[in-house]
Amino acid sequence: MAMTPSFVSPPKGDVQQLARLWRFVAPYRLRIAAALVALVVAASCVLALGQGLRHVVDAGFGSGEPRLLNAALAAIVAVAVILSCATWTRFYLMMSVGERIIADLRAAVFSHVLTLSPAFFDSARTGEIASRLTNDTEQIRQVIGFGFSMFLRNTLMMLGALVLLFLTSAKLAALIVLGVPATVVPILVMGRRVRRLSRVSQDRVADVSAHVDESLHEVRTVQAYGHEERTRAQFLSAVETAYGAGLHQVRVKAWLISLVMLIGFCAVGVILWIGGHDVLAGRLTAGELSAFVFYAAIVASGAGTVSEVWGEIQRAAGSTERLMELLDTQPGLEVASPPIPLPARVTGAIRFEEVVFAYPARPETVALGPVSFTIDPGERVALVGPSGAGKSTVFALILRFYDPASGRILVDGAELRHCDARELRRAVALVPQDPVIFATSVTENVRFGRPGATDEMVREACAAAHALEFIERLPQGFATDLGERGVKLSGGQRQRLSIARALLADRPVLLLDEATSSLDAESERQVAQALERLARGRTTLVIAHRLATVRNAQRIIVMDRGRVHAVGTHQELLRADGLYAHLARLQFAA
Repeated sequence: MAMTPSFVSPPKGDVQQLARLWRFVAPYRLRIAAALVALVVAASCVLALGQGLRHVVDAGFGSGEPRLLNAALAAIVAVAVILSCATWTRFYLMMSVGERIIADLRAAVFSHVLTLSPAFFDSARTGEIASRLTNDTEQIRQVIGFGFSMFLRNTLMMLGALVLLFLTSAKLAALIVLGVPATVVPILVMGRRVRRLSRVSQDRVADVSAHVDESLHEVRTVQAYGHEERTRAQFLSAVETAYGAGLHQVRVKAWLISLVMLIGFCAVGVILWIGGHDVLAGRLTAGELSAFVFYAAIVASGAGTVSEVWGEIQRAAGSTERLMELLDTQPGLEVASPPIPLPARVTGAIRFEEVVFAYPARPETVALGPVSFTIDPGERVALVGPSGAGKSTVFALILRFYDPASGRILVDGAELRHCDARELRRAVALVPQDPVIFATSVTENVRFGRPGATDEMVREACAAAHALEFIERLPQGFATDLGERGVKLSGGQRQRLSIARALLADRPVLLLDEATSSLDAESERQVAQALERLARGRTTLVIAHRLATVRNAQRIIVMDRGRVHAVGTHQELLRADGLYAHLARLQFAA
């Protein structure tokens, strides 16, 4: 859980963080090398223009020969053509490589996030993760595609211009060199502050994203409770905080850029004054002074551009650090040695041996345990008990979303700590209490349980789940897009699609978490018949608060406060007159 504390940690990091992007950059190093060659050509062309200027002023104007001006114009046009071609090549190669690297980076981060255990998401906010995948990668894209090449281009031109300045006039060049530290010092000192403020600003933007994600996903609840004004106020507060952080960063960055530009152009003014006296004294030609001013302007503007881009590079360093925190976060559930492969066809024998578990987000509260029970292959077992008894926790442990603090959980004799979680989950079909429907078609939602299934198999699963009657009434039938979280369906319709998904998955272990809770009496009867067919030959665990749905279970495990309270059939537990009988009296009193 390396990432959890970083959400609230103080901003940190430096430009060295960008070196961690090398594994994404390396596959495209040849294209980057070609872009750098084009960059050198373009910079050389700009520097050559200064020499052309000197030649025109001294030889062209001084000689009074139009022919020399014509030749100078032709040379400038030729250099300009080369410059434009080199600039196009550099820009296209760097920007296209930048787009490709960011696509690879987003894919790598998202793929890694999918492997993280639910314990990670118990403490992380999905809105902030989304912000890192969008805002932070966009910041890096700007630097890789444009900022980095601009930084190199202007640095190279500054160095070349300084060399030519010394060749033209060592005395005036020395004045330029004396001004360089005055430019570099604010870049180093204020740049460090820009980097810290960048991290703060990016964190505040992530807070805004998280607030939007949560509020819009739960907009019906917000509106149902008349909470619009308070939610709006909370959002505006988050926006203003992000604005304040961004404004502070912009203010410091503006001071950095303006200070560097001020120093640079003041130095040019001083050079013009001194150089003008040298021309009047005959120590320097007008062409040499013109070229010198041209190169001095390159140094000054280059310094301003470098300082501006340096701030962007530092922002990208902060973004890289945030993304690398995600990539550095370990999945948490490793396969213990020696690894044990599950059989090709799991029979569904499940055993809990003195299992104790507390959720990582609440380590001081024991959610389960010690719990021991055995479920035979093909047996149908119901888990009942009051809310918070630990029923859903049993499901989470069977799916190996978490590992127990102590004790063992075995499937077909293999302890789950030694099994690959993905291999295990391919043997389990889950129908959750709150059915998950994706913003895609009916067919793709049902096929989620078995991606290779044919349209006919999807239709058969929907028919078995008694979902055909409402699917055929949808505007495009099976091709109808169901909207975000299945907003176009009723609760019962979403649940029947979830059951169809489990039917299509055809897995040996079936977990039903209040699978019929959203259905009316007739739909419940029909789906119960479908579930009866689905459960045949499969190990089935059913969580139910409505005891009428579990009367026919082969065994009922009654849970209370994380422990097994009693085990037996419906009739046996009624005769025992314990917690189950009490719950039954409350439900069947009517």
